Amino acid sequence: MLQTLSLFLGIWLLFLLLAIYYLSQAPDGRVGRFRESVSEHLSAESRAKALLREMLSENQYQQLIKFGYLEVPSPSIDNRVYRIPEPLPDGDVVVMHKLMIEANEEEYLQKANHFAPGIISLRCQHL
Repeated sequence: MLQTLSLFLGIWLLFLLLAIYYLSQAPDGRVGRFRESVSEHLSAESRAKALLREMLSENQYQQLIKFGYLEVPSPSIDNRVYRIPEPLPDGDVVVMHKLMIEANEEEYLQKANHFAPGIISLRCQHL
């Protein structure tokens, strides 16, 4: 019984390894789609982080890392501050919100989600 189980597990492992190899190879010998998509995702994340660093001041970036959100003062309404949450490592989303607020606050308000002050206090150490 133990020998049969060992043989079955060995065959299953061999099949699994062959399936992984097959899926990772493209017909023309290039790296497979799975590897390409992972590589593209990592490249996009690094470009997003670079854009985030470029668009935010050092103080804004440190605030985002420390508190998990970026506060952007309203360009047209005194004492109004927008808090852009960043629970995911998508720096380009933070930059998009910042630029939308600064460029056309009225249109941004029509589309934005509204939260009570202080409702978002996520910590974000992954940037």
